Amino acid sequence: MTQELHPDTLATLKTVSTATLTSLLYKRGFRNVFIQGARPLKPGQRLAGPAYTLRYIPSREDLDGIEAFRDPRHPQRVAVEEVPPGAVLVMDCRGDVSVASAGSILATRMQVRGAAGIVTDGGLRDAAGIAALDMPAWCSGPSAPTNLIRHHALDINAPIGCGGVPVYPGDIMVGDDDGVVCVPRHLAGELAREAVEMERFEEFVLEEVARGVSIIGLYPPTAPDTRSRYEAWVAQKAAG
Repeated sequence: MTQELHPDTLATLKTVSTATLTSLLYKRGFRNVFIQGARPLKPGQRLAGPAYTLRYIPSREDLDGIEAFRDPRHPQRVAVEEVPPGAVLVMDCRGDVSVASAGSILATRMQVRGAAGIVTDGGLRDAAGIAALDMPAWCSGPSAPTNLIRHHALDINAPIGCGGVPVYPGDIMVGDDDGVVCVPRHLAGELAREAVEMERFEEFVLEEVARGVSIIGLYPPTAPDTRSRYEAWVAQKAAG
């Protein structure tokens, strides 16, 4: 049974950084959560949504000719037509950026259907067209050749490895300019709450550092007066 999310969880995760989330996950023992190689096609966009997965294995010449796309059951096409609104299509391309894993026509169809975004450890073709969409995308780089040259689309919405990270359907993908982190779904709510407080404290730390305060005793807050100064800063902010 899929863990239910509080209605505010995704909205909150969309405002916090992947750096914050990876630190909070590390404190819980999770070291391998950051999708290696995936970078935003258009910086400045944010992402938070449950994973809907597609797995590619290496292609084979007798199965992956150009006519393969004529099959209405082709898993790549089916995934594009079935990814739920608000979900993120996460593609396992084995880190192969030599070909595309999708292009602008499929991405546009996903946007029209309400998908939250695309994450792939492979390439994307028509990269400028995808970058122009409102729906964000992260990939290992632009790549023009069709996926059939190197990929055979196989499993839909099954556990995959993307950028070296295990991604289970329903895990929460959070993206920013640094990249994409995979948050185990059952931890999403508590991480969202903790991330807001962590980033508030780090805003205070940045202001202190900018005015010349040493990081020793400040970050982490081991000096006796750091916590009281932070609480006074929070109160002042709340008072306007």
